[in-house]
Amino acid sequence: MRQSRFNTVFLGQRLSLLRTLQGMVRNRGIAEELLHETWLRVSRTLTERPIEHLEPFVFQTARNLALDHLRAQRRHARTLDDTLPPEALEAVPEERSSAEDAAHAQRLLQRLEASLQRLTPRQRDIFVRSRVHGQSYLAIADALGVSASTVQKELKLIMLLCLEATRQPMTVSKPSS
Repeated sequence: MRQSRFNTVFLGQRLSLLRTLQGMVRNRGIAEELLHETWLRVSRTLTERPIEHLEPFVFQTARNLALDHLRAQRRHARTLDDTLPPEALEAVPEERSSAEDAAHAQRLLQRLEASLQRLTPRQRDIFVRSRVHGQSYLAIADALGVSASTVQKELKLIMLLCLEATRQPMTVSKPSS
């Protein structure tokens, strides 16, 4: 009886729930998935205990799922460096043996060093302050007498140069047989 009542309530409020979710997550596909998850969660809860005010419970469950989704998106976004283009993540090399890995790392470091040598003294200073010493854009801007926007643009350029160095094909000399 409780499940059939829930199905009636859910179907009657489906469009309203979908609009609410879509307004929160700004993506119809994700909103549909959250709507489906709402139905599953409420159905499971109904098997464990009765719900006195079913309609508000359904809406609150949907909102909570959307908020959880948005929090997860923010956490994920914070783990990515916004100064690198998304392609940089795709360029992560596959696992190698330790000897191959060490040789690859050495070649990569040589390329990165060559790229960093092409930087102006100010760009090198910005790079070291940001990536080595962990200073914020504002702290670097204050120290160098430039705007935080300039620091951000310079770092973006530097990171693109570094990315370019990592994308060049590596030539590996193979021993002759």
